[in-house]
Amino acid sequence: MPPNRDAVPRMLSAVIFDVDGVLVDSPHEQAWREALAGFADPAGFTTAFYQAHVAGKPRLEGARATLERLGDAEAAAHAAAFAERKQAVIERLIAEDRFVAFPDAIRLAFALRDAGLRIVLASSSKNADATLARVTLPDGRTLRSLFDADVSGRDVPRGKPDPALFQLAAKAVNVPPAECLVVEDAPAGIRAAQAGGMASLGIARLGDEALLRAAGADLVVTSLDQLDVAALGSGSLRTRSVEAANDP
Repeated sequence: MPPNRDAVPRMLSAVIFDVDGVLVDSPHEQAWREALAGFADPAGFTTAFYQAHVAGKPRLEGARATLERLGDAEAAAHAAAFAERKQAVIERLIAEDRFVAFPDAIRLAFALRDAGLRIVLASSSKNADATLARVTLPDGRTLRSLFDADVSGRDVPRGKPDPALFQLAAKAVNVPPAECLVVEDAPAGIRAAQAGGMASLGIARLGDEALLRAAGADLVVTSLDQLDVAALGSGSLRTRSVEAANDP
């Protein structure tokens, strides 16, 4: 199915970014897989499994979902210990700089700021700030400094696909949810945007376009350079021409 070139005819004033898989190629998937030893067979924790069942969810929910789907009859009892081990692993991987920022995401953040839109960070992960603090821009600032607000890791009553975190992000920049666009790589995040009355852009970096479309994404791209930023001001969520997308 080709990308939808003219979705969501509404005014868009703010863009809410997930972090892992959107802004940075974070080591979350690797950390989950490494931490599984002794709980379940790590071989079952594939990239497709991670994207479908874990990505975008709070840590404890992701731990329980993983163990349940990999056949642990006592998943509820083991989830906290598994989540704690995963946290220790990811802290080590972050400290070792085992991740990179996606260049297309950085370009998009600058382009949105130049276009006058507010930009907000909203990751379920409590590790998001530590990750972004280690990404330095050419002028010496951190990646975090580009954003108007950051609600990553905030405690909310329910995690994605509940819209609470994205609603908090909209409130942080005083923009109505209906004027917000959420950029997500996980089906749970797309469903959260939809539940909150927000437009959604799915970034399919792993060949998972079908998953994001099935979750209800208004537009799915394989590179954030494909987004027509200029069109957002007139209320259109669409891709740029092929020639323009190839010349970011």
